[in-house]
Amino acid sequence: MEPLTVIYKQVEGCAIRADVYGAPPNGLPRPAIVQIHGGALIMGSREWLAPYLHSILEDGWVVISIDYRLAPETKLPMIIQDLRDAFRWVREEGPARFGIDPLRIGVVGHSAGGYLTLMAGCVALPRPKALVSFYGYGDLIGDWLSKPDPFYRTFASVSEEQARGVVGEAPLSGVTEETRDRGSFYLYCRQNGAWPVEVSGFDPLTQPEALAPYCPVRQVTADFPPALLLHGDADTDVPHAQSVLMADALARAGVEHELITIPGGAHGFDGETDKPTVSDALARAGAFMRKHV
Repeated sequence: MEPLTVIYKQVEGCAIRADVYGAPPNGLPRPAIVQIHGGALIMGSREWLAPYLHSILEDGWVVISIDYRLAPETKLPMIIQDLRDAFRWVREEGPARFGIDPLRIGVVGHSAGGYLTLMAGCVALPRPKALVSFYGYGDLIGDWLSKPDPFYRTFASVSEEQARGVVGEAPLSGVTEETRDRGSFYLYCRQNGAWPVEVSGFDPLTQPEALAPYCPVRQVTADFPPALLLHGDADTDVPHAQSVLMADALARAGVEHELITIPGGAHGFDGETDKPTVSDALARAGAFMRKHV
């Protein structure tokens, strides 16, 4: 199904787009899912639509895959503002333009998109009905991001000059020629423990209080949406412990949640749909959305 591409926000000369999937409105309000792409907040595009969402579309739902401004050109506070604005746009424009029920919205995201999914539970109003986070994270302050990463140190070293050469100054979002080779900037960040500073503008070692509002694990309250966390225990990019910590925070707040651990699952495990553990997890994710949204 071809999407309808719309601009939901323009800022500093940057047009931020969303792809809307689903049949034209038929007069009946429909549930919707907002998908948030991954890419370390540095790369990626709304065009990275998760294949398993097609079953939701077949049920008559609307799927909205959003872009947001990318780091390091845009820092985390403004990325979160894009997130707020995207949900405001869905709530205000969705009913008339796409037949969406603004009170029946779920969110799904992968990796950095999983992080933003959890942040949506903190900042989107009204609260989404359900969150599904694939190998996301709730903590930006811990050592896993603020110290050189052993796994990424096994790769050829990326110099700061190389890293700076693939990013710029002007804000941008989505897939462009300028964003296709930004992986070396991410690699540099992880090799040097520089990701939090480069993405947020705050140093977790000296300014942890400035980063705390952007850590979902520290922002969970009793009215946080029901959440499903899926994570492989062999993830070399985002530690499985990140979802465990988030599940613990949800439990302490009394929030309905579930953590699905994929034994031997790597980052991006959901692409291995031929494995029974993965296909079962995807089915459970769909069931979770249908139950709550």
